Amino acid sequence: MAIFGKDEAKAAVQLDHTLLPRHVAIIMDGNGRWAQRRGMPRTFGHKAGVEALREIIQYSDELGIEALTIYAFSAENWKRSAEEVGALMGLLLEYFTKELEELHKKNVRIRILGDIDGMPQGLERQKSALHAAIERTKDNTGLQLGIALNYGGQQEILHAAQRLAKRAADGEIAPEAIDKAMFEKELYTNGMPDVDFLIRTSGEMRLSNFLLYQLAYAEFYNTDTLWPDFDRKAYDQALLSYAKRNRRFGGV
Repeated sequence: MAIFGKDEAKAAVQLDHTLLPRHVAIIMDGNGRWAQRRGMPRTFGHKAGVEALREIIQYSDELGIEALTIYAFSAENWKRSAEEVGALMGLLLEYFTKELEELHKKNVRIRILGDIDGMPQGLERQKSALHAAIERTKDNTGLQLGIALNYGGQQEILHAAQRLAKRAADGEIAPEAIDKAMFEKELYTNGMPDVDFLIRTSGEMRLSNFLLYQLAYAEFYNTDTLWPDFDRKAYDQALLSYAKRNRRFGGV
């Protein structure tokens, strides 16, 4: 049965809201290649990537999507050159300095997924900006914007297991009482809906240690589009693809 009829919808905003994912996760890949194809340094691509991110956040909010989680900086990204890491951290500080009040006005709640305080020394301004963003928007009830920063999916699962193990060792809980709900409360995404839809740009076919627990039943979408070129039209194409899928969650 056709979802869209003879005149297929051209924009996700035309869809029945029930056909949209509640929680979208995005691996924003391709900034460096986008810049290199233009004969520019990788940092130029990261700046363009921030502009693309701003547009996708705004559109997600307009569509009424409940949660958007983006992979901003992994726990492994510290291996990159000092120049690139410095540029990324500078963009991070600039983004929150400029955008925080606008996001707050739009009722966006900022969630940082990752170990903020475990970031290297010398990034105190970035840490303060992140904590300020969390505090400023903690009571907002609109789009939940998850920013995975200094994040690793394996590390998140390990830390959750360690916290539960400590509670059990302290006699606070019985090991056999640990269930799915209790485990999920120890994850960074506690209180967010399950991830329905994962988008990865630039054509790469990896999870890259991103939301390994939360993606258990997510639908995947891969595009060759590099992240700085991922605009509303590209997002529409992804969301329309999602709307056509039959999610079975292990059933028939």
